Amino acid sequence: MRSRWRASPWRRLPPPCPWLLLLLLLVLLPPPSLAHQRTVSHSIKIEGDITLGGLFPVHSKGPAGVTCGDIKKEKGIHRLEAMLYALDQINSDPDLLPNITLGARILDTCSRDTYALEQSLSFVQALISSDSSDVRCSNGEPPLIPKPDQIVGVIGASGSSVSIMVANVLRLFDIPQISYASTAPELSDSTRYNFFSRVVPPDSMQAQAMVDIVKAMGWNYVSTIASEGNYGESGVDAFQQISRETGGLCIAQSIRIPREPREGEFEKIIKRLMETSNARGVIIFANEDDIKRVLEAAKAANLTGHFLFVGSDSWGSKSSPILNQEEVAEGAVTILPKRASIDGFDDYFTTRSLENNRRNIWFAEFWEEDFKCKLTRPGGKLGAGQRKCTGEERISRDSPYEQEGKVQFVIDAVYAMAYALHSMHLDLCPGSAGVCERMDPVEGALLLSYIRTVNFNGSAGTAVMFNENGDAPGRYDIFQYQMSNTTNPGYKAIGQWTNHLRLNVEEMQWSGGDRQVPDSVCSFPCEPGERKRMVKGVPCCWHCELCDGYSYLFDEFNCDTCPFDMRPNQNRSGCRPTPIIKLEWSSPWAIIPVFLAVLGILATTGVIGTFVRFNDTPIVRASGRELSYVLLTGIFLIYLITFLMIAEPGAAVCGFRRLLLGLGMSISYSAMLTKTNRIYRIFEQGKKSVTPPKFISPGSQIIITFILISVQVLAVFIWFAVVPPHSYVDFEELRPPNPEQARGILKCDMSDVSLICCLSYSMVLMVTCTVYAIKSRGVPETFNEAKPIGFTMYTTCIVWLAFVPIFFGTAQSAQKMFIQTTTLTVSMSLSATVSLGMLYIPKVYTIIFHPEQNVQKRKQENKSVAAPPPAPAPANDKQNGAKIMPDRSQ
Repeated sequence: MRSRWRASPWRRLPPPCPWLLLLLLLVLLPPPSLAHQRTVSHSIKIEGDITLGGLFPVHSKGPAGVTCGDIKKEKGIHRLEAMLYALDQINSDPDLLPNITLGARILDTCSRDTYALEQSLSFVQALISSDSSDVRCSNGEPPLIPKPDQIVGVIGASGSSVSIMVANVLRLFDIPQISYASTAPELSDSTRYNFFSRVVPPDSMQAQAMVDIVKAMGWNYVSTIASEGNYGESGVDAFQQISRETGGLCIAQSIRIPREPREGEFEKIIKRLMETSNARGVIIFANEDDIKRVLEAAKAANLTGHFLFVGSDSWGSKSSPILNQEEVAEGAVTILPKRASIDGFDDYFTTRSLENNRRNIWFAEFWEEDFKCKLTRPGGKLGAGQRKCTGEERISRDSPYEQEGKVQFVIDAVYAMAYALHSMHLDLCPGSAGVCERMDPVEGALLLSYIRTVNFNGSAGTAVMFNENGDAPGRYDIFQYQMSNTTNPGYKAIGQWTNHLRLNVEEMQWSGGDRQVPDSVCSFPCEPGERKRMVKGVPCCWHCELCDGYSYLFDEFNCDTCPFDMRPNQNRSGCRPTPIIKLEWSSPWAIIPVFLAVLGILATTGVIGTFVRFNDTPIVRASGRELSYVLLTGIFLIYLITFLMIAEPGAAVCGFRRLLLGLGMSISYSAMLTKTNRIYRIFEQGKKSVTPPKFISPGSQIIITFILISVQVLAVFIWFAVVPPHSYVDFEELRPPNPEQARGILKCDMSDVSLICCLSYSMVLMVTCTVYAIKSRGVPETFNEAKPIGFTMYTTCIVWLAFVPIFFGTAQSAQKMFIQTTTLTVSMSLSATVSLGMLYIPKVYTIIFHPEQNVQKRKQENKSVAAPPPAPAPANDKQNGAKIMPDRSQ
């Protein structure tokens, strides 16, 4: 035995340490009660060459002060019998452990961890050597102390809390342990539970499967409920940990149910769940009783159909948790380790009777509970309402029977131990029948290594194997409790999980037979074009904010502004080009100016044609032919600019706009200014001397006019040199708050300021001409064109004074370009029309309709009026007795 401790991997402790720990446990454990003592003396012992231990919850927890309670028919007796059945199968198999019989020592844990720990101490008795050399019988002979059987491995326990407690003792003595039902993730810690293995997957895998289920249903906001203890709390902890690691899933409420719930505890749980009512999905790791009471509380709160439960394997496909609460449980998705009913066990168990199953010391108690009868000794009396057992009853015939869900795993656990012993025997005892010296005793650490390498098809046909932590692979069936549109309300298989999820969502049904998966989200997805503004600390909750104006959804959380030449599309998922517009010929804004310009051009052409035709007639000569043609050219260009302002902008069009926009007006007003200036100077000079002023001849007038015009032309060509003419698209002018109305405007590179600058020189000429017209208002009506020019300038000033507020008052209008273009062209056409109408239309009328007035007068009269009077009076038509006559020498 000393060599055993030296070979143990538990090398840090000297040999006495297990003794000290064992004594400490015996001291710390509470003294057994009478009921306790009565149960301890009961255990199932089956002789064999190699003995396995077994731990089963044959009884439930007893009430206060009592260790064990009522017998557990399914979780206790079914599972215990599954181990006995597996031993019978192995011992009768000539190929598995030939010539070696497996025995067993099976104990009842009473579903209590501390009691199970006390029971498991009997498994280590053989490993504790005691010195009895000083003990003698009364006759002086040494006492005959029976050697306890060595337990090479333990099958069990059931509950995780029980397995944890037992595993802490068994590892001290290198005894391997294989559980058939303990699923707490804590047991996967190989540094603490290095001798523990299990044929069921840990709850961490179950939690992963549940996370996958929740995500497959589109939920991202759920609550959790856990029963206090290793199973519930560890399961929820694993679920939360996986949720954090994978992301996209948030826990709204995490609620723990106390071991001993107070009155009203479950009503408080429902109220807490309703604090985050959007989290309709509820993940529940709880025992059957807690599940049932949660459902009852939800029903009492009139919340049937609101909560959508996802239950762990403690719920599985059981009917007891939902009994009388079916409506609340409707739609619940539950998970259960993949398993199958073992037909051989059914045949075995249904043939068990009081006569052929005496090795199970608790079978008589099961018999009474199963058949609701009482076994009595001869002469014994029955209590009131009790029926005597006849012994002829048969399981499944006279009582309901359904194989318990973990039977498969109990059988697989026993076979895993048997296959490990078989491989160990082949390696250590080749060719030897029975147990050889190298396996007596069985080395626990070595056996563990064989256990971890087993790989065989289990009782349900699925592979049984273990990973480095002693865990079995995760294989789960997924069920949903359905009531609507089914002939048989109950659990329906809707998928399975084996390292990845396969869920048939189309087969799922919810309250009222609805096929649409209900929502369990903190915030619903944002509409197209809306960004998420996250709620601090809750990654699954957000507020949706619209990307307004000219912004689009850059990514899930940010908006970005479209480039200046683009606008967001309808759903604001990106940008699209902004439509480009220009003033069309068919637009009402263009039709009116074009119509006026056409009339003006026709009228101007008619006047020019008339003047050319009657070029040598007195009226034409008297109007100053040279300046008249210059002035008419300017008027023609003023009308012509309308077509350039409406034409599609391009480099050529923009160049002609610059040139002709101010040129026509400068030509017209330069000619009129020259005329009014000549008249003014003649009469001002006449006040001082009889000598005529300089530069009043037609040639001089033409030169003065062209000098004035050259200023405009020179300025325009300087502008050409500094900024070559070009067109561009203005996306800023028509950019209203609603991007759907945004437009790019194709225009020339002429701003409002440059346009005014282009016209400013003409305005200066016009104002100056007006000033001279005012000063010359006293000349005789028959002298040249002073009065018509004056009226022309007055009217023109009124037109342009009206133009300014209209042009600049529409700067913020959506139709700015159209209004300003129309205003400008109409104003220019009106000013040209005024000049044409007041200066030349009357002359044309006289030439065409009254040719008798267009005749040469007497030469003497012409001579008498050709020269101005020597000293004209300032405000009088007569000076020194001479009458002022029109100057017709031009």
